[in-house]
Amino acid sequence: MNNHNIRASVWKVKVDALKRFLVCTVACTCVGVMYLQWTYIWMLRSEMTEITRRFRPLDTAVKEGGICCDSAVCYGVTSCYKVSCYHRFPERRTHAEGRDKRDLSKQRKRRESEELLSLSVLHANTYLFKYISCKLSFLLAEQHTFLHLVPVSSQTYNDHDTTVLSWAVGQSRGQGLQVSADTVTVETEGTYFIYSQVLYKDTTWVMGHVITKRHKGAETKLMKCLKSMPSNVSQPLNTCYTAGIYFLESGSTLQLSVPRKSAELILTAHATFMGLFNI
Repeated sequence: MNNHNIRASVWKVKVDALKRFLVCTVACTCVGVMYLQWTYIWMLRSEMTEITRRFRPLDTAVKEGGICCDSAVCYGVTSCYKVSCYHRFPERRTHAEGRDKRDLSKQRKRRESEELLSLSVLHANTYLFKYISCKLSFLLAEQHTFLHLVPVSSQTYNDHDTTVLSWAVGQSRGQGLQVSADTVTVETEGTYFIYSQVLYKDTTWVMGHVITKRHKGAETKLMKCLKSMPSNVSQPLNTCYTAGIYFLESGSTLQLSVPRKSAELILTAHATFMGLFNI
């Protein structure tokens, strides 16, 4: 039992000694690093002071008008400005000033030319950007204009034995096509693909619809669609779809009508619709 206690005491002493050694080692390392950093900082400060002291005469010479090569070498500079030594040879001042003025004039002209060139390039790029943006907008408006209409209601005109559909915009792009109640107005002329479908629920043996264009007082029937209705069922249903390509003038209007008064129609977006897009 005594031997065990002695061994434990010896081990504890060794561990404590090792801890103290590690602490001392870390502390000495930190002190050494701090000393090295302080020494390096002191050396940098000394070098900066020496550089400032050596270049102070050059700054003074530049403020007075320039430096010369031999003085630059004396100050420890490997390159020099191509100007006269005003501070050392006052008698050269008149000739040197004239040459310096010419050099400054050349530098000013060169700088002005560079600025004019930069402005010209900037203006050209701005104009090109505006032109491309305008062209892209024009192409998008002309080539990607479309209008898809869904039914809202129908109205019967007994005098003309006609039922006319009123529309709402389902999907659209561009400003070239506008819808108002039962008419579509073309604001941007061009070639358009026109399509339409109507779902009929009527006992009349044949049903159909007509798409009419009106422009400057003239009326033209562009498309007609006829469909026979089934007669042997209690609730006859049938659809009629038609499409075509036509040139539409600016200001012309389109209207879809059914040549039957009080026609029975299914006014749902997936069954009855009309649309056109520019090609």
